[in-house]
Amino acid sequence: MAALQDIKARIASVQSTLKITSAMKMVASAKLHKTQNESLAFNEYSGRLSAMVSTLLTATAGKVESPLMCAHEGKGRAIVVAMASDMSLCGAFNHNAVRLLEDTMKKLREGGYERITVVPVGNKMVQAVAKLGYEVENSLTPDNLGDYLISEYVEGKADQVLLLYHHFLSVGSQKPVAQQLLPFAFEESGASQVSDDYIFEPSAAELMNSVVPYCVKTKVRAAVLDNTISEHAARMVAMQTATDNAKELLDELKLTYNKRRQQAITDELADIASNS
Repeated sequence: MAALQDIKARIASVQSTLKITSAMKMVASAKLHKTQNESLAFNEYSGRLSAMVSTLLTATAGKVESPLMCAHEGKGRAIVVAMASDMSLCGAFNHNAVRLLEDTMKKLREGGYERITVVPVGNKMVQAVAKLGYEVENSLTPDNLGDYLISEYVEGKADQVLLLYHHFLSVGSQKPVAQQLLPFAFEESGASQVSDDYIFEPSAAELMNSVVPYCVKTKVRAAVLDNTISEHAARMVAMQTATDNAKELLDELKLTYNKRRQQAITDELADIASNS
């Protein structure tokens, strides 16, 4: 009977776990859909902004550039913005983010950078960077991150800025990517066919100096959104897997319990029959 009580206790424990993982999956799914809607709207806005600036570049025949688009000659310092999640229970999401950071740090050192500063985004990345012993800038949030990166690059305190985050491909696939933020470059668009007959007010140079920093901040915001979507998707898949495993274990425990209980009843009947 002691064995039956132990199995019954395990069944209760697994049932409790099953409720938790199912609830977490539902929460992650709701957050995923909400963030996806935000990202779709933001990507449309970002795309139109990039097209507008590409038109500006085409109209000026590339003669006007922002300081944020000019590469620095030296390799004194690089800034790496590494993104992970605030919480765990999202499969290999955080492990892959940290591994990407380690690979990127190795490549930058091999590339000749004398100093590398890591800007961690997410509690799990903050903890990982502290253990790895990298030079860290912890005082930033996603809201003021863009201003800090722009200031460091324009003032010559940084020669390259990289964004490390997970790119959302599908619910079951999120890819860790390393993307150069600064020096800034615009993606190709259909603006190459636009007429160059423009009069700028204020000047094209002033427009570039105003618009490009905004585009940099937009790209940072897009990366944060992409990483957040990937986190929710990874957690939803992880909780679905945990739920499936809990159901499978629960079925096995119930089968074992019923077999043990049947055997105990059979043994008791046998004892009664032998004593009568």
